[in-house]
Amino acid sequence: MEPRRRERQVIAVAGAAALVAVGLNIAFSAVAAHRRRKRQELPGFTAQLNLSAAEIKRLADRIIAKAKETYDSVAAVPLDKVSFANVVAPLAELDALQFPLVQACVLPRMVSTSEDVRKASAEAEKRLDSHFVLCRQREDVYHVIKAFAVKGERIGPEATRFLQCLVKEFERNGVKLSPSKRKEMEKLKCLIDELNLKYLQNLNDFTKFLLLSEDELAGMPFEFLKDLEKAEGKLKVPLTSYHVTPILEHCKVGSTRKQIAVAYGQKGGKDNLGILENLVQLRHKFARLLGYANYADFAIEPRMPRTSRKVLEFLEEISEQLSDVANRELSILKDLKMKEEGNAQVGMEDLLYYIKRAEEFKVDLDIGEIKQYFPVSLVISGMLKMFQDLFALRFDESKDAEVWHDTVRVFSVWDASSSDLLGYFFLDIFAREGKYAHTCVVTLQNGCLCSDGTRKVPAAVLLSQCPKEFDGNSALLRFPEVVRLFHEFSHVVHHISNRATFSRFSALRLEGDFAEIPSLLLENWCYESISLKMMSGFHQDITKSITSEACQSLKRRRDLFAGLKMKQEILLCLVDQIIHSSENVDIDDLIKELHPKVMLGIPLLEGTSPASCFPRIAIGYDAVCYSYIWSEVFAADLFVSKFKDDLLNQHAGLRFRNKVLAPGGSKDSLEIITDYLGREPSLEPFIRSRTRNSL
Repeated sequence: MEPRRRERQVIAVAGAAALVAVGLNIAFSAVAAHRRRKRQELPGFTAQLNLSAAEIKRLADRIIAKAKETYDSVAAVPLDKVSFANVVAPLAELDALQFPLVQACVLPRMVSTSEDVRKASAEAEKRLDSHFVLCRQREDVYHVIKAFAVKGERIGPEATRFLQCLVKEFERNGVKLSPSKRKEMEKLKCLIDELNLKYLQNLNDFTKFLLLSEDELAGMPFEFLKDLEKAEGKLKVPLTSYHVTPILEHCKVGSTRKQIAVAYGQKGGKDNLGILENLVQLRHKFARLLGYANYADFAIEPRMPRTSRKVLEFLEEISEQLSDVANRELSILKDLKMKEEGNAQVGMEDLLYYIKRAEEFKVDLDIGEIKQYFPVSLVISGMLKMFQDLFALRFDESKDAEVWHDTVRVFSVWDASSSDLLGYFFLDIFAREGKYAHTCVVTLQNGCLCSDGTRKVPAAVLLSQCPKEFDGNSALLRFPEVVRLFHEFSHVVHHISNRATFSRFSALRLEGDFAEIPSLLLENWCYESISLKMMSGFHQDITKSITSEACQSLKRRRDLFAGLKMKQEILLCLVDQIIHSSENVDIDDLIKELHPKVMLGIPLLEGTSPASCFPRIAIGYDAVCYSYIWSEVFAADLFVSKFKDDLLNQHAGLRFRNKVLAPGGSKDSLEIITDYLGREPSLEPFIRSRTRNSL
């Protein structure tokens, strides 16, 4: 269908979605009444909800006891009698049966209104995590699994992959080590955990501030200034990201921006730099114990690149290809600074400020006004319709199903053609006290085939903190909140589209780099007129969707100065990768050397140490900071190659669902993407899409 004709149809659909949203407002208000009716059963769903603190503890006890019983049973199998039925099948069945029970213990920590229940849930999570690590360290069980693997029995590709994953998980947990080496490994893990927490604690304990006059804060909005405390006749500016970022974006005084940037860049200081250097050495020792050359190779082995060398090559190539456009962007900033300050020397403290100025010149967009077009109910209804249309799905609300709060909604998901039940999702999107503070997805149940031939269907929860309706009017979302909701709901659809046989390969239990690719791909729909109109409408007249010009401005704003923005990310990713793949690297010297090379001659701010205040390197993303950029590159290739010219093409969406989403982790991720594209993934679409509108 021609794009223009398709867009006219979408506008009509947007109007219909707006009318649906009116009904949704009524539905939100009526939810409590529905909940008082008899609870509706959800076929194929076995997760338990609304457990008390005592019930959570008892359930955790039963989970641990059952796991021990199963592992003992496998360990007792004679090595000459091993078979799929007595080794692999019991462990696969245990995973399938216990995952929803584990999640029943874990979810209340994030959603319960009871402090006692949240506390019991957090304690259960720690116990269960510790227990499952111990299970993967059982040498007797490993020998039985390894014996079956060596036997070479033909068991099919997915079962073979499951077996390979089991073997690798045991080995990565040190099961092949001698008792003394295993004791050393556990000691290293404890030391690493202690230093991780110390690094974060130093950042959290950082309470320094600067005293600045109003003149020194020229350009700052009145709303920002009026919230600052006064001390010694000046304004007290805490050195938190909440205060620092607005100053770097809006303050007209260059010396103030530099003073703020330097002070904030010293957060963590020499203490954290020393902690990070110790952490890196301990990680290398840990990896070498397990037979790896360095920690980066250990961390990257189960991910898409497989080796640190591949990651370094990827980062260096993308940095090189972005250099031309980044240089052109930097020239624009230099011109702006010359006009405003009479000095063309751009420092790191100037980037945010002059990028913001350039945006004002180049993008006609009022973010405050844009918000008026995104009522929560309309965003949700439009988003649900779009995913149904694109992926040939049908969402039916189950109004009487059991939930943990009156504002939670439950939907069953069906294949639109076959009417097969695919799974369930819970929308818990409104703010309340005690609830987890961020937008995310939590899986309740994995899709898998059970030994009795029945199939468990996937189930997931979308958590957010959207404002509640006021005086019967739906609250409004900022555009970044719209994108975040869309991104996370993409994870929900990814999870529910899973058709793997083993619970281990459910859609969100994937190689880390692959898990984000579908959601980053689908984020593109948030920047295209044809799709944005489906989930927008002016709050006072929701039949009026956002204008095409505003949609174009949002996309242009995203892409402006993409080269320089990405260069900053690449710099930190390179530092992370180099220190975790090389021995005895002086981190400060490394950053001083890399900074001007990657950042086109812009020197590191004197007196700052980015490594001392970059928590991703310290914990959570150590040696894998590259992952988000990697996923963005793959997502861009998929979007440009398969969707860009026809965003609502259901044939393309269904093919993506079946070829990319359905396998979950049952196949190699790179193989899935390559087979779908019909070629090796390319960097070019990412570079082209991010730089076309960068200036």
